[in-house]
Amino acid sequence: MHLRRALALVASFVLICLLPALPAAAAERGFNDWNCRPSAEHPQPVVLVHGLGAGRLLNWAYMGPRIAATGRCVYSLDYGAGAFGIKGIAPMADSAVELGGFVDRVLAKTGADRVDIVGHSEGTTVPAYYIKYAGGAAKVRRMIGFAPNYRGTTLNGLNELVHGLADAAPYLAEAFYDGVCAACLEYLPPSAFLDELNLGGSAATPGVEYVNIATRYDRTVVPYTSGFMGAPNARDVLLQERCPLDFSNHIGMAISPNVLSLVLNALDPSRPVVCVPHWPLGL
Repeated sequence: MHLRRALALVASFVLICLLPALPAAAAERGFNDWNCRPSAEHPQPVVLVHGLGAGRLLNWAYMGPRIAATGRCVYSLDYGAGAFGIKGIAPMADSAVELGGFVDRVLAKTGADRVDIVGHSEGTTVPAYYIKYAGGAAKVRRMIGFAPNYRGTTLNGLNELVHGLADAAPYLAEAFYDGVCAACLEYLPPSAFLDELNLGGSAATPGVEYVNIATRYDRTVVPYTSGFMGAPNARDVLLQERCPLDFSNHIGMAISPNVLSLVLNALDPSRPVVCVPHWPLGL
């Protein structure tokens, strides 16, 4: 079971890497416009934060232009680059500082006081840490995440196997953390990073609104409830309770029209949620 799960994760990552590269002008159409000025109707710029290994162009090729088309100033960054330029694999506390610098740039360019953040997968964990520990609490109004992950993933027991190997060969674990994927190990409980993130019982920070959208078909964040905060200022949403015919898994949420509808509703509660049947080829 552990081997099959590991192979499935490798296959998912390879699929991401092999998807055709999009020209920057096409992928970023409508967002990362540094001349954009927020309107009175949408005064908060939106910052999009990608998941582990994805990068902004791939992760936001579907949602980014559609969020910008609602009249918002929308921005996204690449963060956490490590071996071979793969994004999002650096220590997540470092990535949170990197995100903070980008938010400061957005605020300076737009003249806004705060931003809204929309994140996918690690794009929820890093912003949550940024808000809680790296100065983001005063700069973020609302954080909206899908396929969120605040308490890590067991990967159906793979975490125990990895920690067992780390105990047996700590030098290999240190080399993997330093040279391959620090964020990967930080996601496997028990984890000092996750303990710090959830200090006080939750990753949520008072004064910021959170909306967390999870799918019961997530095979990467296991259990999917790791994406729920259970905090008074957080709204935890199971996708299938709102849109029963959406079968999106972890990756597929990024191209789901129903997830997009929930995100837009979270940005503007007056906007209705519209559901359609959606089965993204098992992603």
